[in-house]
Amino acid sequence: MSKECPPLIAVIGPTACGKSELAVRLSEKFDGEIVSADSMQVYKGLEIGTAKPDASLLRSVKHHMIGVVDIDTPFSVAQYCDMARECLAQIYERGKLPFVVGGTGLYVDSLTSGVHFPGAKANPALRQSLQEVLEEKGAQALLEMLRETDPEASASLHPNNAGRIIRALEINMGLSMSKSRYHELSKAKTPPYDTLRLGLFFRERANLYKSIDRRVDDMMERGLLEEARALYSLESKPTAGQAIGYKELFEYFAGHIDLADAVDIIKRQTRRYAKRQMTWFCKSSETIAVYVDDYSHPEDLTVFAGGIIEEFLTRRNNR
Repeated sequence: MSKECPPLIAVIGPTACGKSELAVRLSEKFDGEIVSADSMQVYKGLEIGTAKPDASLLRSVKHHMIGVVDIDTPFSVAQYCDMARECLAQIYERGKLPFVVGGTGLYVDSLTSGVHFPGAKANPALRQSLQEVLEEKGAQALLEMLRETDPEASASLHPNNAGRIIRALEINMGLSMSKSRYHELSKAKTPPYDTLRLGLFFRERANLYKSIDRRVDDMMERGLLEEARALYSLESKPTAGQAIGYKELFEYFAGHIDLADAVDIIKRQTRRYAKRQMTWFCKSSETIAVYVDDYSHPEDLTVFAGGIIEEFLTRRNNR
């Protein structure tokens, strides 16, 4: 990697592993600012269910890409990259070190690799028409539509993942190209940043699951039920309502399950999501694994991770 590429620290990993807290401590140590890479934290008003950093963390270090989109506004990885790149440019202008922090692997990888999305402007009319098909006929109908024009993309998608099916249809119908061709055109030739990837994981899977259970219980105590009820009361259910923690409580509000079952399902779905996150982040050989449960005190973890960053920055200066 050329020294001319500016340095960037990515703090990644599954939900409930302590990314936000560690990133703040490291940002304070290295005079940095944080750019969130979370597909749900971009929405305004969803503070608890999306696990946004609390007020004390937000005061400690400047954060970007949190609460920047109305909850009824469709938001894509292309839009995220455009906005996040502008944030990074401003951070570099201030002479600060940027920390990209989050668990949405697609956002992290697209941003740090410099992917650009040709012709990827939002088409609200097309999105609305596809959403109506979803509500009236279900995701399987959307998948059949995609199969007719892009069988390769349809074969890679599951009916349960309506969001990705809609995105593939938007590419196919809005840009008149297959999903694979779109991604081929999107790839950057040279990454624009010199990225250090710190992956936070748990050596013992049971410790991760305990952390997830504690987080869900804490969210309920802090008012997740009321936050979800406010979202449920909206006449049109926004995309953000499909996030884990909200859609399960929607089932409770509809009278389909009781509250205890809804909370148990939230925990189970969050554990499954965390497993998918770990699979995604572990694919990259450049990710340096940092095991949270090796450290009994947060400061010890900060010292260890800080040492990795110092070595990275020193190597850059000696090139």
